[in-house]
Amino acid sequence: MIERTEVTKMTSELSGQVAIVTGASSGMGEAVAERLASAGCAVVLAARRKERLDALASQISQAGGSALAVPTDVRKNDEVCELVDRTMTELGRVDIMFNSAGYGLVGPFLDSRIEDIIDQIDANLNSVCYCCHAVLPHMISQKSGIILNVASIAATRHFPHFAAYTAAKWGVYGLTRSLYEEVRCHGIRMTTLCPAAVNTEFGDVAGLDLPWSHDDEIQSKDIADLVFSCVTLPRNVQVESMVVWPVCQPTA
Repeated sequence: MIERTEVTKMTSELSGQVAIVTGASSGMGEAVAERLASAGCAVVLAARRKERLDALASQISQAGGSALAVPTDVRKNDEVCELVDRTMTELGRVDIMFNSAGYGLVGPFLDSRIEDIIDQIDANLNSVCYCCHAVLPHMISQKSGIILNVASIAATRHFPHFAAYTAAKWGVYGLTRSLYEEVRCHGIRMTTLCPAAVNTEFGDVAGLDLPWSHDDEIQSKDIADLVFSCVTLPRNVQVESMVVWPVCQPTA
C-alpha cells in the first residue's frame, strides 16, 4: 500500500450510497475506494490481503469516511455471497459495485500450466460472474445501481502470450454488455472499463518488461477519477465502455 501524507478532502456527492470494491487492497481498487469514500460513499473493501484492507479502512475512517473491510477471495462464490450478504446486513443497500480483482501471467499458452490457465479465468471472469449474480437481485429490488467491471485493453485487441488472460477479459466485456440488456429495465447501468498500461502490481505479477517508465503509465488515481465521473452521471445516462490508454503506449 502506498503511504500518503495528505488527507483526501471529503465531499458529499455520494452521501448515503454504498459501494463494494473488489481488489481493494492495492492499485485501481484501492484508489477507487478512496475516491468514492472521499465523496461520502460508504465503501466495502474486498480482497484477500486482510492487513491491507484493514489499513485502508483505517485510513479512510481517519479522513472522515466510512469503510468496512471484508476479506474475500472472489474466485469462490460462497465468499462473494457472504460479502454481499454482510454488506446488506450492515449497510442495508448497495448502489455501486466496482469489480477490479484479477491478474494475468505472460508466456506461451502451451508452456502454461493448466492450473494457471484455470485460475486466471476464475480470477478475472468467474469472479465477475459471481459478483454480478450476488449483487443484482438487491439492485433490482432498489430499482437502481451501477456495476463497473474492469476488463482490459486485451478485451479489444489480441496480445500473444496472454491467451488465458485475454480470453477471460473478452468474457468480461461480453458478459457486461449482454447482462446490461437484461437489467437496464430495472434502472441498472453497467460499464466495462478497458485500460491499457496502468501503474499497478499487475506488470510485476505478470512478468512484463515494458519500454517506458511507470510514471508515464495511467495512474490508479486517473482510473478512480474516471469511475467517479461515471457513477455521478445522471441516472438516465449509460456509459457502455471506456477504453483508456497512456500516451506513452502505442495504440497500433
